[in-house]
Order: sequence, then structure tokens, then C-alpha cells
Amino acid sequence: YEARQPENATLTEGAWWPQDYSGEPLVSFSAEEGKAIGLKLGDSVTVNVLGRNVTAKIANFRQVQWETMGINFVMVFSPNAFAGAPHGWLATLTDKQASTADDARLLNAVTRAFPAVTTVRVKDALDIVNRLVAQLGTAIRAAAGVALIASVLVLSGALAAGNRARIHDAVVLKTLGATRRTLIAAFSLEYVLIGLA
Repeated sequence: YEARQPENATLTEGAWWPQDYSGEPLVSFSAEEGKAIGLKLGDSVTVNVLGRNVTAKIANFRQVQWETMGINFVMVFSPNAFAGAPHGWLATLTDKQASTADDARLLNAVTRAFPAVTTVRVKDALDIVNRLVAQLGTAIRAAAGVALIASVLVLSGALAAGNRARIHDAVVLKTLGATRRTLIAAFSLEYVLIGLA
């Protein structure tokens, strides 16, 4: 839930609720996901939170910038939707100039100051995913290279296997009056067709 409109969200339709709003529960929906499932302004959405159904009216749609790696949700409710419900806090911190040592110092300081706070270094998880994707790309390129080499070898074998027959055909055609140019054109056409196959 959020009383104020998130900084990284641009409303595409509707309006954000006042900070001191206390009426029926409202929800802000991600425009892309909302439109994908056919939602409109004023529609009601029911979610189950801790075994309690909460029904909220769609007050607005917003454009969510998922690539910012900040905290983003498909649905953001007005604070009164969950009044009295137990909850925790979630935050992100990004410093592009921070070194790994700076990150470690900050995480240690937060953990010492707030022992109940769980810290997760998302950069480590993203680095692992990036390495896996890079390895997968390397494996795909290697498999494609092996397939290419195998196809060249098979094609070479097919050409070599038919070499004796081609020599025989060339001798017969030459005896029947074929010119060197005609033989080269005929064999070139044959090789092109084999290559395309």
C-alpha cells in the first residue's frame, strides 16, 4: 500500500487518492497487466490477504518501469485497505558508484543496527543469472558450431563418394562431344543443388 503516488510510476488513467484518504479501499493497477486481463477504471478487484478477502475499486492505472530494479508491484492499495493488518517494510537501495566493499560495509551496518532486518544483495543473484545466461549462450554457440562442422563433413563425404561416378560421367560426356565449359556448368549446378539441400 502507498499513500503517495510512487515516484517511478506515471498515471495513464484515473487519479491517485489523497494522502489522508479513508473511504472504500482503492487500488492502483499496472496499466499493462490490467489491460491484459481486461480491467477498467471503477472495476472491483478482490484479493485474499492472510485469509481475509479485501475488495478494492480500481482508482487508476499506472505505467510501471520494471527495469529500474526498484520496488514495483502490479497492484498498490490505498493504506486504509489493510488498516490493522500485520505487515512489514520493504526497501531498496541503489548506489551505482558503490564498490563491493562499500556494499558489504553498508549491509553490515544495517544488520548491526537492525538485527531483525533481512538484507538481500540482489546484485549477487543477478550476477549468477547473468553468468548462467552467458554460459547457456556459449553452449548454444558451441552446439551450432558442432552442427555446422558435422554438416560440412557430411557434405564433403557425399561429394567424395560420388567422385568416381562424376569422373565416369565426365569421360562419357566428353566422348559424346561435351565441352569443358558444359561439364563445369553441369557439375557446378549439381554441387549448388547439393549445397542447398
